[in-house]
Amino acid sequence: MASLKGKTLFISGGSRGIGLAIAKRAAVDGANITIAAKTTEPHPKLPGTIYTAAEEIEAAGGKALPLQVDIREEEQVLAAVEKTVETFGGIDICINNASAISLTGTMDTPMKRFDLMHQINARGTYLCSRTCLPYLMEAQNPHILTLASPLNMEERWFAPHVAYSMAKFGMSMCVLGMAGEFRGKGIGVNALWPRTVILTAALQLIPGVEGERCRKPEIMADAAHAILTREAKSCTGNFFIDDEVLAEAGVTDLDQYAVKPGMKLLPDFFID
Repeated sequence: MASLKGKTLFISGGSRGIGLAIAKRAAVDGANITIAAKTTEPHPKLPGTIYTAAEEIEAAGGKALPLQVDIREEEQVLAAVEKTVETFGGIDICINNASAISLTGTMDTPMKRFDLMHQINARGTYLCSRTCLPYLMEAQNPHILTLASPLNMEERWFAPHVAYSMAKFGMSMCVLGMAGEFRGKGIGVNALWPRTVILTAALQLIPGVEGERCRKPEIMADAAHAILTREAKSCTGNFFIDDEVLAEAGVTDLDQYAVKPGMKLLPDFFID
């Protein structure tokens, strides 16, 4: 089986949820992982800090570098990337995991929230990718993997929450453009998105979500691992869906990822 042993991953966010699951799966192989996230003190409603994440990564077999980073701040991202290179000797993989969400209509989305989503989602993805790129160009089998949806440009995906859809698709456009721009450099630039809603602590703060109809973050972690162990130069420009990636890898038992096997699953946004 292909492995991420010795590879260095720079993950935005990652103190909990899908980002942490991806980090822990890489850690099983013996990867080095920078957790670049904001949370250093426990949140009253959201478990996990960069330090607890680092403990879980090292317990899984990896090496962790927890760094407090607000990816809206260029100097903080630059410093975090430099510290990663200083600590681990380079960067092989950039994971754009950090994202902000507000499922609100136009009149219920203040500009402060609009700006937050665009600064973290679109701008943050662009900034982290851009800052890691000089080191990725020197790496063997370098990848950028962004947790972003296919560019499904239909009115129904915009009308209920224009601001969020714009910000999220900004991440997808980074994938589309950078895949073409850096194809000749041998960097695999891809997106990964879940077919169904993934149960995370943050999701539980959104009213009306039925947790029993979700899948666990581990499905995204296993799908990410399958992508990141492919040959980068021949795997780029794809908008992958988690269960399709696993099917290609020969995984047929998806019940293992269900919060409650047998329940009808909730489809995620932007998926037909």
